[in-house]
Amino acid sequence: MMAAGGPLEAGGNVGTREMVAQARRWRAGQNPAYSLRSADDGLSRRRGGPSPFWGWSDLARPARLCPRGAGGADSIGHVYQGLLTRRYLTSKITPMLAMLAVMLCTAMVLVVWSVMGGFLSMLLGTGRTLLGDATITWPVVGIPHYEELIERLEADDRISAATGTIDAPGLLKLPDGSILTVQVTGIEPAGFDRVTGYAETLWWRPIETPLAKDVEGVDPRLELSERHLEHGVRLAEPSRASGEEVPAIVPGIELARYSTREAGGWYTPRWSFFPNEEATLSVLPLSQEGVAIDVSARTFPVANEFRTGFYEFDSSKVFAPLDALQEMLSMDAAARVEEGFGFGVVEGEEGEAAFARPGVVGVDPARVTTVLVRAAEGLTPEEAREAAGEVYAAFYADLEAGGRVDRAPSPAVAPILTWEERPGVRTLVAAVKKETALVLALFMFISLTAVFLVFSIFWAMVSEKTKDIGILRAIGASRAGVAWLFLRYGVTIGALGSALGGAAAYLIVRNINPIHEWLGEALGIYVWNPEVYYFTEIPSEVDAGKAALVLAGGVVFSVAGALAPAVKAAAMDPVRALRFE
Repeated sequence: MMAAGGPLEAGGNVGTREMVAQARRWRAGQNPAYSLRSADDGLSRRRGGPSPFWGWSDLARPARLCPRGAGGADSIGHVYQGLLTRRYLTSKITPMLAMLAVMLCTAMVLVVWSVMGGFLSMLLGTGRTLLGDATITWPVVGIPHYEELIERLEADDRISAATGTIDAPGLLKLPDGSILTVQVTGIEPAGFDRVTGYAETLWWRPIETPLAKDVEGVDPRLELSERHLEHGVRLAEPSRASGEEVPAIVPGIELARYSTREAGGWYTPRWSFFPNEEATLSVLPLSQEGVAIDVSARTFPVANEFRTGFYEFDSSKVFAPLDALQEMLSMDAAARVEEGFGFGVVEGEEGEAAFARPGVVGVDPARVTTVLVRAAEGLTPEEAREAAGEVYAAFYADLEAGGRVDRAPSPAVAPILTWEERPGVRTLVAAVKKETALVLALFMFISLTAVFLVFSIFWAMVSEKTKDIGILRAIGASRAGVAWLFLRYGVTIGALGSALGGAAAYLIVRNINPIHEWLGEALGIYVWNPEVYYFTEIPSEVDAGKAALVLAGGVVFSVAGALAPAVKAAAMDPVRALRFE
């Protein structure tokens, strides 16, 4: 109870009837210290005694009361909203659960999107590194006069570089006697480097500064000379027997498993250093009709090893010199003999018996199965594909006019594709994109639990504070002001939860590989298998645009959960609310 005209202290025992009567007398102007502007517009306080509701619990603080002559209610605005938001954030435990839910959902979506999006970005970047922007492909038979085609491609302003390659399956016999199935790619090192950046993928090169985790400086590359890098760039090294330079191969670093990848990111040779060894490469030459001719085998020294970070390539591909592979596959330049020649024994110039030799009628040009194209700076792979198509059409027309087609594919049948459109790659990229979208949709759906949790907490809060809301409405708080009180509270919880979730996601993503290594060492949990996920490391890419979208989504979800309780609070009748027990 309180004395007439005295303040209602928080927690005071005042009957509902007396409280309503005071409110009515106040609205009727019976309290000379105050005057009412309107129920929705707030109250103005004359210079005089305190409000009769001053001190009524947390919600009864006179926020819409202001001195006359000082701008009225509009000069102070919704001060009680900020005051109550701070009070609830610092004194209530239940709203913290809503903030925690927003934080966890935001962090979960950000981590998943960063890993899946990073996986896709790494896949696209690695594929472009190894395959260029666009390709002209004609397997088995190959593309003749490719040197001329490359010159024409590089003369186009839309294309920065082009190079010819040969792809063929093969077998690689290692020094320990094991035999591996590999994909052999014949390259011209300088041209291939211009298109793909091949030299940057060579692993064994001297480094001056150890990796961040190599605190003891045990990385073998710290003591390497330039020799292995030079040999890998040229795909050649001096013969051990004669000292003359001979062709060499460069396999992926995960192929032979002669080196162990350490947790810090470097490789340590196991029993021997593979670039000091030799390996025997076997391929199967095919005729232009696709018929196997014979097995061709050759021993090559290992010049270096390459690492792209794409496990599928690093564990199965071998680079060999283009001219050496052309010779092994019978795709090098050769004499063309007359058709229908019958072999037999003829009389030689001096009357001796000799084998008949067919007459040479021309030269069959060397061939490649693929021409890789790199787009000029600022152009897309699609634009490079269009430019390559136009150049190839003109090239083929000139071959026809000069009678030099030599089984070159016509522009109508020759596959001219971006690297993403190549068979196998297209399916993989599409699958990753769909999987990323599906996982994100699933986690966004799961994140809706934050909306329902905020809704439940705010609904209970409105029910608990019914009488306080009635007091606010009785002293002049507008319906919009009451609604904004709870919406503002939802915005605050969403903003703080999203900020904390973003910080947690950033720390997790930036340290996801050390976390994964710790889980493996301490608990034996290995989630990321490079043989399944292609890459040896978990992608850790944080995109600022995606992060901003997720953080904004956390705030929106929180406000959505607070919307219905805010509408309920704003719709309360002040008299009924004051009678609520």
